[in-house]
Formats: sequence, structure tokens, C-alpha cells
Amino acid sequence: MTYCAPLRDYRFMLEQIVGLPALRTTERFADVDAQTVSTILTEAARLCEEVLAPLRRVSDQAPARLENGLVRTPPGFADAYGQIAQGGWIGTLADPTHGGMGLPLVVTTVINEMMASACLALQLNPVLTQGQIEALECHASKVIKALYLPRLITGEWSGTMNLTEPQAGSDVGALRTKASPNGDGTYAISGQKIYISWADNDFTANVCHLVLARLPGAKPGTAGISMFLVPKYLPDAQGNPGVANTLRVVSLEHKMGLHGSPTAVMHYDGAVGWLIGDAHAGMKCMFTMMNSARLGVGTQGVAAAEGAYQHALAYARQRRQGSAERGRFTPTQRSGTILDHADVRRMLITMKAETFAARAIVLACAQAIDMSKAKGGQDWKARAAFLTPIAKAFGTDTGMAVSDMGLQVHGGMGYIEETGAAQFYRDVRVTAIYEGTNGIQAMDLVGRKLADGGATAFALIEEIAQNARQAQARHPSLAEPVLRAAQNLRAATAWMLAQGDMGDRCAGAVPFLAGFARVLGGHYHLRAACAQPQDNSTQDSSTQAKLARFYIARLLPQHQSLLAQARCGADDLYALADSELGA
Repeated sequence: MTYCAPLRDYRFMLEQIVGLPALRTTERFADVDAQTVSTILTEAARLCEEVLAPLRRVSDQAPARLENGLVRTPPGFADAYGQIAQGGWIGTLADPTHGGMGLPLVVTTVINEMMASACLALQLNPVLTQGQIEALECHASKVIKALYLPRLITGEWSGTMNLTEPQAGSDVGALRTKASPNGDGTYAISGQKIYISWADNDFTANVCHLVLARLPGAKPGTAGISMFLVPKYLPDAQGNPGVANTLRVVSLEHKMGLHGSPTAVMHYDGAVGWLIGDAHAGMKCMFTMMNSARLGVGTQGVAAAEGAYQHALAYARQRRQGSAERGRFTPTQRSGTILDHADVRRMLITMKAETFAARAIVLACAQAIDMSKAKGGQDWKARAAFLTPIAKAFGTDTGMAVSDMGLQVHGGMGYIEETGAAQFYRDVRVTAIYEGTNGIQAMDLVGRKLADGGATAFALIEEIAQNARQAQARHPSLAEPVLRAAQNLRAATAWMLAQGDMGDRCAGAVPFLAGFARVLGGHYHLRAACAQPQDNSTQDSSTQAKLARFYIARLLPQHQSLLAQARCGADDLYALADSELGA
């Protein structure tokens, strides 16, 4: 099965649902016209389909390995990375001052989704570099920016982020890595970091690590953390990689999936580093990178869903098994394949509808970030922050669920590795864990993201309701369930805000996030059903209305049970004593 970038879906989403029309009203993105974006996406699609997609199975079967302290990447990765870099795809979001394209995040997100669908293991490398570019743009000194940004943007050098330690996972404040002043403006970084994606490679001239560490006398917890830039090779006077820094890859993890992406244990032994941002403000600096990374991980979930859907659809179209006696087809419409079976169709349409909803939420989050940068103002910034945990968690949950369903469409052959169906699930499974587990995302949503008294949440809910009211004349059977869902969501949000005990909020955080995402999915499907046809064709509009009808009738009702769970409180979770949980 070969990957085919869903360009028509992207164009419809960007122009009709979320993204570009609002951005074009701003001075910053006024020249991002539809033709320019279409040309960019077409060229990115060619790269993904022809160069990256053939490496997906290769990366699984010939994983990255560590040889004599050096990381060796899968066959074809070096050439493919070279084409990514030469095409300027790493710097799509970066400031043109340093050689970037300056494109909106919403467009970059679509490009990243295509790359991740084609080969997630390789896509992780440039997307990490993009995050480092953003962090340096926001917090680095002019000297650091001038030296590092052009090389990161061109892909000559790559970037990583180093947070986790054996004793400091989700509790970042427990980290022990130390940074001692060298007296010349640099610092000696010592400690061990784990789970470092793309900590090394054999195709870039340098690897630049952003490392969280503690200065002498720093406060305990996150308040005492600083961020440092620690390159694999120290740049010489001309800015070229010079002597090797005192850091090394200790080992590579043996993982369930993403075998082509090296995940390392890193050891720093007095390695030379430069402070990025202010001392003790490392978390603030790192969150610049992490928030984009969380959106990027949600995008990876959508990408896996798209890839798994295409894989399953291609299989269903050729697999002949049994007969669909009750299928609603005329004899000439029957394909004679499992695509005739009602349950196979249920799974495939569920996969398609879920992918659409998750993609819309991810792109809506990207658009909010773009608008906050282009127009300023607290409202867009707050919306972007509110949507980030939903985009991350729902995007990755969708990636897992759709990949699992794709395996089911294959039947017994899905369990056989040669078909490639299982790889989508194995590769995407970690996305619900890294960059903050989905449970942590949900707790962030009911905690920090409701700290404004629910103003951002209620504004978003009112937008959903208003859109449903406007759609009642055209699609009453679709609009009314969405309107009722918005009312239910408003009540559940009010319940969350009324809980003085954060334990009760956190106990219902995951179903609350899932319920919110379900309603947002209905909102975007309804907008799609009401969108004007593109290119004087009614096909897209008709297709979207049919897909919306499926989602709103079969999937949207799940929000009721999810929001009911969200309001159960914490008592039943702690009713069983530890001893009652098992021996």
C-alpha cells in the first residue's frame, strides 16, 4: 500500500473550516493566498509520497542502532533527510530573518502531518528541530541566534530537547542534572537524561541539545531549573563544528515501535553549554518548545490515523471474503470484497470521521496560535492554550483508536507483521505518553485552563452553539444534536468550576477532555456540512454532509456518557483500599 496525501481534504479544511481566511485579514499573513499554499502542499506531498513513504516499513525492519558510540540510522534516511532539508521544509515556520519561510503554523502543521503519515520515525527529527528553532528565536541571545538558527533552519544541524531523567519523568522538578559556571560565560553540564528522541544521527554535521539543569544554589522544584544549549561539537571561530563536547549516547532503547527513531540515554560529563534565557527560567523557555511539541504530537496522532485509514481502505477494496447478503447495494454496485459488509463499512467510516474531527481540532489550535502572534490579544492566546491539551490528547487517542480499528479491518492478517497494519499502532502508541501523558493534559485542562473562571471554555462553547443555530435552517437534523451537546458541555464545565476540591476535577478530567473533543468534532463536522462547494462542485459538500450525519448520529452521543463520568467525583476511585486492589 502506498501513501497518498489527502490534498483535497487539506485544502477544504484550510479554506472552509479552520485556518487561512481569518489569517489573511492580518498584516502578518495577508499574502498567504490559496494558490501559494496549494503549490507548497503539492510539492510537500510529492516528497512525502515518493521519498518518505517507502521508508516507513524499512525503518521498522532495519531500526536505528548504536555502533561503537555512533548512531546508525535506517537505510535511506540520510538521503530522505537531505531532501527534506534542501527543500526548506525544516524552516517553514521560522523567521525569514534567519532563512525561514515564515509560513503560518496551520500550514506547517499540515506539512508535518503529511510527513508523519509517510514516515513518522523520520518526521520526528525535523519536528524536534522546529521546536528548538522556536525556543531560540524567543529566548536566545543575538549571538546564539546568529550562530545556530541559520544552521538549524537549513537542516545542516539538528536539535533535541532533554528533560527526562530516571527519577524525573512527569515530575520535571525532580531533575538533578547540574550546571556549573566556567567563568567565561559558559557552563559545565553534568548529569544523565533518558528518552531523548533523535539524540544523535549520521546525517547532520552537529546535534544541538536543549538541556534542563540546575545552577548552584537553585531552588528545589521547577523554580530552580535553567535551560542550556549544549552542542555535540563545539563551534569553532568560523561557526563550523570543532572539537567534540563531553557528552555521549550511552544506549538506545528497545521500543514497541518507532524503531527508526533512535531514543537514547544521554550522559553529560562537564559538557560545555550556553544559558538560554534567564537563569532559573528554564521551564518558561522549555514550554515555548513544549507547547508546540504537544500540538506536533497531536498532529502525529492524526497522521497515524490517516495512514492507518488509507492502509485499511486499500485492503478492504481488494480482500474477498464471505458475502454481504444484507448489504444495501444493487448487484452492479457490489464489489465482492469485504467493503460490502456493513461492519467493515462502519469501521472505515468511523476511521474517516474521527480523523476529520481530530484534524480539525489540531488545525483550530494551530490557527489560534497564528492569530495570537499576528493580532496579539489575550483571547486568541487563551484559546490556543485551551485547545493545546485537547489537540494533543484527542489527536493521539484518535491515532491509537483508528490504528487499532485498521488492524481489525484486516482481520487475522492485521496481526501478521508482513501486512504492515500493526506498525501504525505500534508507532503511534507512544504519542499518548510523551510530551506529557494524556492524563496530564486532561488535568491541565480542568486546572490551569479553567483558571480564568471558564471564560475561554464558555466562549468556545457559545461559538459552537451559535454555529449550530445558524445551521438549523439548512441542516436541522444535524444542527439540533450539536446545539444540545453544547448545552450539555456548558453544564459539565460549570460543574467542574464549582468543585473546590481539585481531586474531584482530576478524577473526571480525562472523560471531560474527551467529551469536550467529541462536541468540538460535531461542531467542525457541522461546519463542513454547511460549507460552500469548492470549484463549483457539489461532490465535496455532499460527501461532507454524509460524513457529518454519520459522526453526529453515531459518535457525538458519546459525549453524554463521557460528561456524566466527568461529574462522578473522586470518592469511588478511593473507595477501594490498596489491599483490596489485589495481592
